[in-house]
Order: sequence, then C-alpha cells, then structure tokens
Amino acid sequence: MNDYINTLEAVFLENANTENAAKQAKYMKNNFAFYGINSPTRKLITRPFLVKDALPAKEDLEKIIKYLWQKPQREFQYFALELALKYKKQIEEKDIELFEFLIKQKSWWASIDSIAPNLVGHYFRLFPKKRNTVIEKWLNTDNLWLNRSCILFQLKYKKDLDTEYLSYVINHFIGSKEFFINKAIGWVLREYAYINPSWVIGYCEKTALSNLSKREALRVVLKN
Repeated sequence: MNDYINTLEAVFLENANTENAAKQAKYMKNNFAFYGINSPTRKLITRPFLVKDALPAKEDLEKIIKYLWQKPQREFQYFALELALKYKKQIEEKDIELFEFLIKQKSWWASIDSIAPNLVGHYFRLFPKKRNTVIEKWLNTDNLWLNRSCILFQLKYKKDLDTEYLSYVINHFIGSKEFFINKAIGWVLREYAYINPSWVIGYCEKTALSNLSKREALRVVLKN
C-alpha cells in the first residue's frame, strides 16, 4: 500500500505546475491545494495505477481511499474516486459508510457530483433495501452535501428513475434558497427530461420549484 501511494505522489510531483495550481485553487474558491495537473494529463499519468494488475486488494481499498482523502492536494481526491470506481462490481453493503465519509469530508461540488450518481446511485441498485433508511438519514441532516446527494443519486438511472421517490426528496427542499440544492434539483429533472419530457413538464407545472430549478429542468424541453 505504501509503495502504491508513494509512487503516485512521486508521479504527481513530477508533473506539478505551480502556475496552473494557483489557477485551479482560485477556481475552487481556494478551498483546496493543487499540483496544477490538468484533467487529461492526470488521467494519462495515473492510468498505470488503475490497470487490473496494479489495483490494490479490495480489503485495502477503504484504507487507501481515506488516506488519499486526507492529502492536501485535490488531485489525490480525484484519483481516489477513479480508484473507487474500479471496484463497483465488488461493492459491499458496508461501503455506504465509506461513501458517506467521502461526501462529508473535503466536500465540494466537484467530488459530490461524482460520488452521488456513480457510487451511491450504484450502491442503491445493488442494495435497494438500504435506500430509504440512508436517504431519510441524509435528508434530515444539516449537511448540504448529503442533502445534494439525496437529489443526485438517481441522476444516471434514466428509465429506472423512481419518480415518486424523486418527488418525495425534492419536496423536502421546496422553498430552499440554497444554490447547490436548487441547481441539483434542476439538473436531475433535466436529465430525466431526455427520457420522459412530459412527466418533467407536468411536475414543474404543479410544483413550487425555485426559478433556478425550473429553468434548469426545462432547458432541454424548451430547446425542442
């Protein structure tokens, strides 16, 4: 495990760009430090760490991801998410605790918007009986990013999206002035509008959504 992480860190250091790092930090409101590695370069240089033969054992995954999550440079968190996705077929029931940790720590939209649909959403497909308990807990917390994850976990469900449950979740946030909540509501509705535009139009007409949510939700429909 140590060799894996140390080698990764050495590769990041070799490709660091101070000028880019300052720009990336500014874009993220200076919430995180960066090595200054752009996304295409990062994916290229980390590819050897993600091939099947290089992957750590599943039992080491949580320890590695949590360690990477504590590193100051944001590239470590981006890599940790790419690493986690390599184990989607091996997700266990207990892994929801890890996903909640990732949502609550080093929180920002760039990580949440991957964790919620790609990890949490997939988890609930594998363990549907866990959905109501976990989402109810996350809905009734003051953690913005857990709240946003409740909205976005169905983002990639397409025809399998549970409209009744989505309505239930959205109704919990009606009247919210929080940008990241209202933007997420509009986003998930817009994605579903590709599949079922009439349902989205009807839902927007009968629901007291924020102007931001409605505008985002109907963007695809209005273009057509």
